[in-house]
Amino acid sequence: MKSICGINCATCELNDTCNGCSETGGRPFGGTCIVASFCRKGPEALKTFKERLIAAFNTLQIEDMEEVTDLNALKGSFINLEYTLPGGQTVKLWDDNRIYLGNQLHKKDSDRCYGIAADEQYLMVSEYGCNGMDAEIVVFRRWNEG
Repeated sequence: MKSICGINCATCELNDTCNGCSETGGRPFGGTCIVASFCRKGPEALKTFKERLIAAFNTLQIEDMEEVTDLNALKGSFINLEYTLPGGQTVKLWDDNRIYLGNQLHKKDSDRCYGIAADEQYLMVSEYGCNGMDAEIVVFRRWNEG
């Protein structure tokens, strides 16, 4: 399998379920890949986008969240936790088959974590316990108008 971004598909844990982004036009699991879409725009496009997104996360100034320094390509099904809304309904906010940018950060002085995820328009910070249990939305908002 060939990748658009330069990742070594042979070492990826998902290589048996992925058809490779080059072969699928940047849609390795049927959904779009944010990394592939920016790599097509030129060598600096992904770097610039990630820098803007990292700055957007850090601007939130969530008191007990570590500083965001890096973002990874993450399959939607890995980050798509179920959240209970105030009215009792449960929702999932991401597409399981898309590739997003995100990371997991430890919550200071806690056994809980923050999960951060974003696409071209929306960013989200959630807090959760072990294995994504008791997930809560901290921030979900539009961040990029362009």
